[in-house]
Amino acid sequence: MKRITQGILCAATAGAFLVACSSTATSPGEDSGATLRVAAPSSEKAALDAVVTAFEKANPDAKVTVTYADADPYQSTLRTQLSSGTAPDVFYAWPGNGNAGAIQTLVPGGYLEDLSGRPWAKDVPAGFKSVTQVDGKTYIVPLTYTGIAAVYNKAALTATGKDEPKTWTEVLQLCDAAKKDGKVAFALGNQTPWVTQLVDYALVATTVYAEEPDFAARQQAGKASFADSGWKTAMEKYLEMNERGCFSENPLGTSVDTANEQVARGDAVAAVQVLAVAGQIEAMAPEGTEFGTFALPATDNPDDTRMPGAVGGAYAVNAKTGKKDVAHDFIDFLAQPAGTNLYAEKSSAGPALPNDSFKADESFQTLFTYQRQNRTVLFMDQLWPNAKVQQAHLTGVQDLFSGESTPEEVLAEMDKTYQGD
Repeated sequence: MKRITQGILCAATAGAFLVACSSTATSPGEDSGATLRVAAPSSEKAALDAVVTAFEKANPDAKVTVTYADADPYQSTLRTQLSSGTAPDVFYAWPGNGNAGAIQTLVPGGYLEDLSGRPWAKDVPAGFKSVTQVDGKTYIVPLTYTGIAAVYNKAALTATGKDEPKTWTEVLQLCDAAKKDGKVAFALGNQTPWVTQLVDYALVATTVYAEEPDFAARQQAGKASFADSGWKTAMEKYLEMNERGCFSENPLGTSVDTANEQVARGDAVAAVQVLAVAGQIEAMAPEGTEFGTFALPATDNPDDTRMPGAVGGAYAVNAKTGKKDVAHDFIDFLAQPAGTNLYAEKSSAGPALPNDSFKADESFQTLFTYQRQNRTVLFMDQLWPNAKVQQAHLTGVQDLFSGESTPEEVLAEMDKTYQGD
């Protein structure tokens, strides 16, 4: 992994929206000439900052102001800004469905511009169209193919005397070995709501989809449910890891930034994370620290293991922007190999729009190996019918860790919200 030299991420609180990371920041609705306002979650900072710098160099008359926030306040406040007509010109939007910032949630409100006529739209791979289109129209430019995996500190793993775990038993053995070495195996920041889902997703990829690759389609047809599936097994294993001492002390009192710092310092061996966050972890680490990734096993048969892999970073144009020309220029720049490859490199991912000039970092070949072997599974929420399911999941995991709920109760609530009740 190439060393990332970006500064410390902008701080954002739940009570305030996107904190500007540029001296050219403008207030909502202010006429700023050629200044383009762009917004994204904090996890995208390393990648987006690099692309903005390249875009401004290639377009000297254009200025871009980028603002960032953690995913939860980002989603809620973006919706408020879109409703009030004060949203950024270009903004990060999630593929598919499943949360308040996903395109299938935003398109019905008329918030996103149809990008089907842009020159790159025809190059979106067929396998990504279900999560980049609504009613056959393209509304986001997909930039990365990313995954959810254990991002690990190589020196910290070596200190435990263990190798990358290939089975569930080896995962638990790593937890024991890490404790013996004065570390935790997996840093976990469940104080940050969106982090709560990641271990479940990593496990469900195997506990559900290894045996039922068509589970999402069956669920959409009313022939499968969360409660009567391997989702229950995954949640039980999630709790087993917690009881075994695999995670940070008091995960509900640990933020995502603190968890990332634990891996960066080597106080934790790994963190189950979206690969885009790997750059943040490395930026916090001492110079020369090396990292790797592995898929989180959920059974004792390595052939069962699957890995979540899907379209990651993606951007949309505000349908009501008064700066469509520069917005289109920026979106089109993102879609060109120079833009998409730079974004993918800084996100520890691959380009969603394939091209021959991208060279994947050797430290993050796990995702691409699983993709070639047809052992990846779409991020689960991208195919859920509404944002309430994800919220039930996030809240449910926090309730599991506080002892206020059981896997059966959480899954029953997820089934209820999935059905629209």
